[in-house]
Amino acid sequence: MEEVIREDGRWPAEAFGFLHDGLKRAVSGMHGPDATAPAMPGQEKARHVTGRQLCEALRDLAVDRWGLLARTVLARWNIHATIDFGNMVYLLVENRFMRKTEEDSVEDFRDVYSFDEVFDVKIDPEGIE
Repeated sequence: MEEVIREDGRWPAEAFGFLHDGLKRAVSGMHGPDATAPAMPGQEKARHVTGRQLCEALRDLAVDRWGLLARTVLARWNIHATIDFGNMVYLLVENRFMRKTEEDSVEDFRDVYSFDEVFDVKIDPEGIE
């Protein structure tokens, strides 16, 4: 996997570590904490999450980890929109490191939310004492 990531060159390995952590969070949130254990053959579909669910888990993870710096960290990794998460996932799918269902598409990741809206926190100066 490291070779594929390095050869592609669009995102650093750390971004894929973050993607993996977000996937674990999404699977656990949708299917329970036991669902993150290694799957037995045939169990993959029972642990499936949609592009939207993965993007939402990645948003929450970014805010939990980095707070107001979430957008800055993601931008440093060349992640500027939810479609970037989808392109990362599909790089791994195309190289057989992840699986998809027939219903899945990279377009499921397009415009799930706006980074401007979810990561740009406006501080109200009136609320500061």
